[in-house]
Amino acid sequence: MSTRAKIQSFGGFLTAMVLPNIGAFIAWGLLTALFIPTGWLPNEHLMKMVDPMITYLLPLLIAYTGGRSIGGQRGGVIGAISAMGIIVGSDIPMFMGAMIIGPVAGYVIKKFDALIEGKIPSGFEMIVNNFSIGIFGMILSIISYEIVGPIILFLNNLVTDGIKVMVHANLLPLLSIINEPAKILFLNNAIDQGIYSPLGVQEAAKYGQSIFFMVASSPGPGLGLLLAFALFGKGMSKKSAPSAIIIHFFGGIHELYFPYVLMKPKMIIGVILGGMSGIITFKLLGAGLVAFPSPGSIFAFLAMTPRGGYLATIAGVFSGTVVSFLVSSLLLKFDKAEIKDEEFEVSKELTKELKGKKTETHRKEKEFVSITPQKPVNFIVFACDAGMGSSAMGASVFQNKLKKVNLGGIKIINCAIEKIPKDVDIVVLHENLYDRGQKIVPDAEFIKIKNYINDPQYNELLDRLVEEKNNQEEFSTNA
Repeated sequence: MSTRAKIQSFGGFLTAMVLPNIGAFIAWGLLTALFIPTGWLPNEHLMKMVDPMITYLLPLLIAYTGGRSIGGQRGGVIGAISAMGIIVGSDIPMFMGAMIIGPVAGYVIKKFDALIEGKIPSGFEMIVNNFSIGIFGMILSIISYEIVGPIILFLNNLVTDGIKVMVHANLLPLLSIINEPAKILFLNNAIDQGIYSPLGVQEAAKYGQSIFFMVASSPGPGLGLLLAFALFGKGMSKKSAPSAIIIHFFGGIHELYFPYVLMKPKMIIGVILGGMSGIITFKLLGAGLVAFPSPGSIFAFLAMTPRGGYLATIAGVFSGTVVSFLVSSLLLKFDKAEIKDEEFEVSKELTKELKGKKTETHRKEKEFVSITPQKPVNFIVFACDAGMGSSAMGASVFQNKLKKVNLGGIKIINCAIEKIPKDVDIVVLHENLYDRGQKIVPDAEFIKIKNYINDPQYNELLDRLVEEKNNQEEFSTNA
């Protein structure tokens, strides 16, 4: 597996611990926004729930989810027990510690269960199961309290101090140089869930809001890029941009603009400068959110904005949009010749395909992604990093295509790439996620796409399924 795929996989693992608990984060954020002294409805009685939720509930949920992902229900329980050592031994919300000790505890109990499988005397199963969790949980909680917690706290302070230096030196906008390229390579979850979210939660717990929730999740830079393509793009990039704008800005699925940058890497300049301008505006106006906006839509941004902060939030998103749009538009305007050449090549490929004359390159690609083309297709999975955004759209789009041709009986779901079922027939995913997917289900057939909304591969797959259905009906008739 490539280095990029390994980093993506790590980000996906972090995401799998955080995303199922986003509702709890939002609940805490709403309580904070409403009832703290600077909130919309200050209430000294109700605000008593704020600190226990961020100190105990949220880290425990993360540790439980991480442990369960490795060791099932028992892994979740021991993960939560082990996390108490980190929580009690620290004076900051221990999200990063929970992300570490939860899966480790799940792994320990999983290995123990495998070691004693089939060796427990009849009638002693419940005793062994309960005491093993109790004993290992106690040991791991002590280790967490005495060793893991202090190490995590030291590393956290190191990172926090480094970020503070950047903030005081007015270098925070430079984070966009890292954020935007990382997002385009589908490393956005590793950054958001692994770095900015824990830092933001700590700052929000102290000050009631944090700019760290905004530095990589603002919809402004992506919106500016897509607007530029909608006005000055050519061909499919121009036609698909308006729908991408709606889903990106209002739905918060940022993956929609990634293919536009991958298609023309120079466009990364626009989103980087847009990200920088947005951060500068947020900082100058004292903007911040009370919790992480998930998904990163304008609605989530406004919902997580504290009282009196709407102007700063809107201004930062607007400035990021404008700068990204202007720079991206200039890049597209000066790129006319290249766009024409690109469209000419695409049109030639499409023409040959419509005539049934596949190019050698296309044949090789089909051979590469089609591992078992003769196998009847009954189960298709659309996979993405988190399994909640772009893959859901892709599954919905393709499901609608099947309905239009009255093709039923095929199970279609969307999920996170690490959760792809083993009995899947075809996996549809972005080409940058292929290495990870192949590791999860190496025997499945993969269809690699560039756009989850309207990729040409969808029509090819649809034609194949229709042909397969017709062949089956013809066979049944002849039989």
